[in-house]
Amino acid sequence: MKILITSALPYVNNIPHLGNIIGCVLSADVYARYKRLNKDDVLYICGTDEYGTATETKAKEQNMTPRDICNKYHKIHKEIYEWFNIKFDIFGRTSNDDPKDVNWSQTKLCHDIFNKLKDNNLIYEKEIEQLFSEDLNKFCADRYIKGTCPVCNYDDANGDQCDKCGKLHAATELINPYYKLDPKFKLVKKKTSHLFLKLSELQNELKNWYNKNDGSWTNIADGITKSWLNDDLHDRCITRDLEWGTPVPDTKKFGNKFKNKVFYVWFDAPIGYISITANKLNNWTNWWKNEDVKLVNFMAKDNVPFHSIIFPACLIGTKDNYNLVNTIAAVDYLNYEDKKFSKSNNTGVFGDDAKNSGICSDMWRFYLIRVRPETNDSFFTWNDFEAKVNSELVNNFSNLVNRILVLTYKNFKKIPEIKDMNLYEELNNEYENYLNLYRSNMDKIKLREGLVNFIQFSSECNLFINNYEPWNLIKIDKEKCEQVLGILCNFLIKLSVLGLPFIPDCCNKIQSILNINCNDYIFDINKFVGSELNKPDILFKRMSKDKLDELKNKFN
Repeated sequence: MKILITSALPYVNNIPHLGNIIGCVLSADVYARYKRLNKDDVLYICGTDEYGTATETKAKEQNMTPRDICNKYHKIHKEIYEWFNIKFDIFGRTSNDDPKDVNWSQTKLCHDIFNKLKDNNLIYEKEIEQLFSEDLNKFCADRYIKGTCPVCNYDDANGDQCDKCGKLHAATELINPYYKLDPKFKLVKKKTSHLFLKLSELQNELKNWYNKNDGSWTNIADGITKSWLNDDLHDRCITRDLEWGTPVPDTKKFGNKFKNKVFYVWFDAPIGYISITANKLNNWTNWWKNEDVKLVNFMAKDNVPFHSIIFPACLIGTKDNYNLVNTIAAVDYLNYEDKKFSKSNNTGVFGDDAKNSGICSDMWRFYLIRVRPETNDSFFTWNDFEAKVNSELVNNFSNLVNRILVLTYKNFKKIPEIKDMNLYEELNNEYENYLNLYRSNMDKIKLREGLVNFIQFSSECNLFINNYEPWNLIKIDKEKCEQVLGILCNFLIKLSVLGLPFIPDCCNKIQSILNINCNDYIFDINKFVGSELNKPDILFKRMSKDKLDELKNKFN
């Protein structure tokens, strides 16, 4: 099967924090690695989302051009994801030096989708009120505005969406709105013309499409989408008064009156999945206009409406045979201790912090997947980080690996042949049970539960080695010891495959010591017999209390 995996495009104006990383790019990487183990034809697409207000704001703060900001943070994002061992097939970007360049895929595809929506009478012009700054002599984009949410009364809501309740709104609907860069600036409501998408006309088609989904969406994605579709959908404004963005094209219908406006980032950004593919692949339509492709989106819950309502509506409205998402794998939020991650308040651990922590990427990957917020909000805490890494990854798994490899290398130097099938089946029955659970959970994108199954089978292997004590058995029955270690080497290979999506560096190292190359968890038991082992090395060391205290003091 062809599986197209997208991860919500990270916004380019900041450094990603651990919640961003597990919410989209790391989760998608784990799933992509798993699907490749199943021999599926996988394409994993991501890139930085670079247009819009936040980029303009950051550029002004740092006295740089928007393009320079994009170049700076695209590089930072790319380096952080590479350190986390996230293997994109394509990691691109939405902007280029000249957004007006019609040969740039993002501009070209945005214009094409817009023109098809227009030709299908799904775009119209409307005069609306927006907040205007007389001090700046211009309309203020939504993200420059803060105020009190009209729905939940949260007093720090953004101008387009409330971070607390998740509801979308216009900046003019905020209670006591203010210009966040300088609250002293006076804001007044003023009329201006914008272009709107007739989302209301697409509601029935959206419902029909959604009702055909195969039940693979996560609960949070389902719940948010149903709440939107159960209400009347309102038409959405798709243009903004900004300089940095994909420009609105001249058209016969609207003339050039929108030449100084750009597309709203939530119309523009999801098209980036397609344009990033098109920038690298000549046959991009084989992935985006092909009914044999399954499309899976990874994101945090605040991005769901744009991927389950607005973007599918735009693609449906083109009548151009685009693939629509089959599965939305959305998660809740990962919080830091008892707070939200916040770069502005210096709260939490960010990607560059993890990279410079002295702790290897596999440990970070393991813990983030272990606390992935699959059913509700979860929390990163330093004490829990230490407890789970030391007990599950080090004591359970790493110590098991070390005991098997050291004993086998010391006494036999190679992977022994398995002859005692009764002894083999004693552990294989447990393996088959956990393998079925693992595959079921991973197929359902319950990645946290898949990792738990991996650790549970590691525990079964620990029970097996403790029961037969090969360190003592070698002294009294070398032949039996050889069988025990041959069986354990066999299941260690299988563990190294099951763990590849989660802790790839570690699992590749295990296979390197065993002097094998395997990416299949079902193989003939004696396939690798006789492979001469390389000298074992410890995979992970316990996180010390001194190290934990050092990190706690640094980030708290």
